[in-house]
Amino acid sequence: MFLLERAFCAKEKMTSLLCITIISLTLAGSAFSLPTGSASQLKVKVYADLGSNVTLPCRLLSQDAMAFGNIGMRIKWTKVEDDEALNKDVLLSMGFHKKTYGGFENRVFLQELDNEDASIVITDFSRDDVGKYHCEIINGVEDSMQEVSLEVLGGLIDGVVFPYTPLVARYNLNFDDAVQACQKQNASVATFDQLFDAWKGGLDWCNAGWLSDGTVQYPINNPRGPCGGTNNGPGLRSYGRRDKQISRFDVFCFSSALTGRFYWLVQPDRLTFDEAVQACLDDGAEIAKVGHMYSAWKLDSYDRCDAGWLADASVRYPISRPRKNCSPDEAAVRLLGFPDKTQKSYGVYCFKEQ
Repeated sequence: MFLLERAFCAKEKMTSLLCITIISLTLAGSAFSLPTGSASQLKVKVYADLGSNVTLPCRLLSQDAMAFGNIGMRIKWTKVEDDEALNKDVLLSMGFHKKTYGGFENRVFLQELDNEDASIVITDFSRDDVGKYHCEIINGVEDSMQEVSLEVLGGLIDGVVFPYTPLVARYNLNFDDAVQACQKQNASVATFDQLFDAWKGGLDWCNAGWLSDGTVQYPINNPRGPCGGTNNGPGLRSYGRRDKQISRFDVFCFSSALTGRFYWLVQPDRLTFDEAVQACLDDGAEIAKVGHMYSAWKLDSYDRCDAGWLADASVRYPISRPRKNCSPDEAAVRLLGFPDKTQKSYGVYCFKEQ
């Protein structure tokens, strides 16, 4: 086994600073030669700014295979998950034929700097792109599997921004109310930088909310008439600083990574709100808060198509894999509203602190 560690940073055209850390290089067989038909694996970690174009490197590693060029190569890129059933095809290239899939369509391209280059360029890097990728190269001489981990420059994703509207209805929170509302949902009022980061990651919301600096803003990625008009481009729409006592809006909250377990409590029957609270207590947990659900959904890819009670008496469900009858158009936390607490129609999500 041959182990190599090194790190370097490079500037790329039309991208911000891109840092690549090569974690390890493992060669099957002899450290000095690679027998024909053996597999080689390179592990690389790539960091990039949200919204930038980022290159995920992948190359033929065997000198003996280079003479064949990439015309005869089969290149397949896959975004992989711990559960293989959730893997996503990214790109498939066979000679001159190339195809991209799903959310990567028309956004991912082969770099093709030379005949041995199987790297891809992901344009408009978003939080949904964060994760682990496999690059498979098959050319009949040397098969190669290379792994690339893609993360946000400046650190790991440590939280999620979410808009919050209370039971009483839209635009009913002064600033102090907004602070308390977020705290009750295991969150804090989001900063401008956190909202801006979330906007770059794709957050689009047409209701204005408080931020921690006392300003009121909302993020728009798809300009439309009721949300600041179509003449303005994507960005954060700002109402500026507002009177913290008199002005009333919604709020953007920020929830950090979970310090415990968020889960759906299996029950034989549907529950009222009070029964849901007690069921979690009987299981040694508490009824989950909205911040718990958003963190589990965004940071842990939690996915369940069952509507359940949360601590604010709302009913929601988290979908990270859009499908028919389960948020078919986008990954999202779906809100069914604030039903009558005596209604016996839903299950419950619980949270157990570590």
